[in-house]
Amino acid sequence: MAKGSVRLLALGAVVALGAAACGGGSSGGSTSGGGNGSPSASAPGVTATTVTIGSHQPLTGPVAPGYSEIAPASNAYFKYVNAHGGINGRKIIYKYLDDGYDIAQPNATVTDVKKLVEQDHVFAIFEGLGTPTHQSVVQFLNQQKVPDLFVASGCLCWNNPSQYPETFGWQTDYTREGKILGDYVKKHFAGKKIAIFAQNDDFGTDGIKGFEKEIPASGIATVQRYVPALTPNIGPQVAALKRSGADIVVSFTVPGYTVALKLGAAQAGYNPQYVVSNVGADPITLSNIIGAATKGKVNGQQAIQGIISDYYLPSTAETSNSWMQLFKKIHDQYIPKLPFDGNVEYGMATAYTFAEALAAAGQNPTRASIVAAVENQHFAGPNLVPYAFSPTDHSGLTGMRMDVIKGLADKPLGTPMVTDDGSGPVTPYTTPQATAPADGIPTD
Repeated sequence: MAKGSVRLLALGAVVALGAAACGGGSSGGSTSGGGNGSPSASAPGVTATTVTIGSHQPLTGPVAPGYSEIAPASNAYFKYVNAHGGINGRKIIYKYLDDGYDIAQPNATVTDVKKLVEQDHVFAIFEGLGTPTHQSVVQFLNQQKVPDLFVASGCLCWNNPSQYPETFGWQTDYTREGKILGDYVKKHFAGKKIAIFAQNDDFGTDGIKGFEKEIPASGIATVQRYVPALTPNIGPQVAALKRSGADIVVSFTVPGYTVALKLGAAQAGYNPQYVVSNVGADPITLSNIIGAATKGKVNGQQAIQGIISDYYLPSTAETSNSWMQLFKKIHDQYIPKLPFDGNVEYGMATAYTFAEALAAAGQNPTRASIVAAVENQHFAGPNLVPYAFSPTDHSGLTGMRMDVIKGLADKPLGTPMVTDDGSGPVTPYTTPQATAPADGIPTD
């Protein structure tokens, strides 16, 4: 146990150091593009030549390793769009501010978002990251009638158009994801003992809710939870998982805690099959964190082999995929120092969807017109599954593809699957993925 504690403390140090490095490296991004210029008649944040949007992001803090790449990746896509004439002749200015992902006291999130809305007069908030952090500002944004687009979280809470008409998710929500994970485990690990390790907020709660629609609570040996912090300390949870005798551990974790679980369990002599939620299973991110946390004593790539997860985007290793070719070109031009991993892909994919919505919002977009554009969308971006967006559904993507980590890539285990948030079945989705436009720019 002493060695395990040292490793987890080392992981905490890596998280803190990585966060500090990310924060120092992205200060330019948070103020990119300068001011708003003169406001136009169409909406706050819109001029004849620009559209300014804003976000709160974890450039430092417990989830910065990996997640701090997302906003710079989105900004890279916007820079690419701007270099090709913008959307309807307007360049996109993206201001993202560091909130540190402080879930206990999300004061920084509130301060950041109020500054962006009240002082910077942004047109919209885009991909605000984190369930508990964004929950602290969602009511304010809706009261102010600010479009709250594509929250970087799979919480079911964003799908509440009657109470939060401005707010939209983007990624597959955690309940749908939990159902799809449960369906896979039920079909492929029948008779095996199952345990769950989950973040102690709506991320974990929604994931478990979905999972238990396929495998009832009576079939789960134990559920262990954690609260994210800079220094992971999950020894008691690892011990409880081991005592349960579970063959399969289903993990609703952010990357640092996927690593903490993997290292802690291995140190305790416990090596179950891991089935990990998408947000905590990017292979390049996991490998890099493991290598840094153990100072190279554990081979990160080797340690993550065989982890099963789920994805709503193609693997970055799919080099023949038109979207990966587009995103890799943008990565190499604008953010070559960042790894080309799932976090970068996510940032570019959500940015593409925002560009689609802005194009559909009209020549002179208003806040109401971009909300209507999303609700009436016919988006065809890099996603493997369709969106649920409509006037009565703001949840986002509707499914996942089960994959397994091999090398530093996720390899498909079958056809993408789709489902709902209720008691509906999990079914295959066989429509082919759309092809990226030749110039990489969406049009209405």
